[in-house]
Amino acid sequence: MKILVCISKTPDTTAKIAFANNNTKFAADGVQWIINPYDEWYALVRAIELKEADPTAILHLVNVGTADSEPIIRKALALGGDEAFRVNTDNTDSFFIASQIAAIAKEGAYDLVFTGKETIDYNGSSIGGMVAELLDLPYISHAVKFDLEGNNAVVIREIEGGEETDKVALPAVVSCQKGMAEQRIPNMKGIMGARTKPLKVTESVAADSYTSIASFDLPPAKAGVKLVSAENPEELVKLLHEVARVI
Repeated sequence: MKILVCISKTPDTTAKIAFANNNTKFAADGVQWIINPYDEWYALVRAIELKEADPTAILHLVNVGTADSEPIIRKALALGGDEAFRVNTDNTDSFFIASQIAAIAKEGAYDLVFTGKETIDYNGSSIGGMVAELLDLPYISHAVKFDLEGNNAVVIREIEGGEETDKVALPAVVSCQKGMAEQRIPNMKGIMGARTKPLKVTESVAADSYTSIASFDLPPAKAGVKLVSAENPEELVKLLHEVARVI
C-alpha cells in the first residue's frame, strides 16, 4: 500500500497575529511555525499506524510551500514518514494548492491520500475535496475512525447529531479530524533518521488560481469584565437581559 499525507505549515496557536503590506499579508516575523494539527495528530499519525500494521506499506508526505516549510517537513519525517515532497510555491489559492497535490498523487499512484479536515489558520476545509475531484477518486470528509478490510476502507465520519459509517474501495481521499489517532512525539531515533530521509523539491505545475486575499482584519478587542456585587442580583439580571441578551 502507498499512502500520501498532505501536511501544511501553520502558526503556533499561541502566536501573536499581525498583518503587513496594508493588511494583505500575514506578518511572519518572530512566529513559531508548526505542522497543522489536523494534518499531524490525525492524518499523519493514523497513516503511521497503518504502516506499522503493514511493514510493506510506503508512507510519503507532500507539502506545498517555500523553503521555510522544511523544518516542519523534517519533523513529519521524524514521526514516521519515509519520503517527502515539497512543491516550491507560495501561492495560497486552494485550487492551485490542490492541483499541486493532485499532480504528486497521480504520479505516485497512491492507494490512499490523507488530509487534515482543515488548516487552523485559514479554516478552508476545501483541499481534500478538490484533490479527490482532480484525481477522480471517492472522497470522505471529517473522518473520526479509519480501518482497512482488504482493499476497502471502513470510515466513520462525524455528521450533525451523530456518526455515519461509510465503506469505500481504494484508492480514495479522506480528510481526518479528532478521533482518528492520538498525538505522538518524535523520538531521538526518528529525529536522527529524518536528517537523511529524501526530501524532494519540485516546481509547481501549471494551474489556475481563482482567489486572492483582499485584506485581513483582526476581531474586535474584547471588552473589559463588568463586576456585579453579590448584594445586587437585580443588576446582574438586568445586564444579562438587556446587554448580553442571554435571558
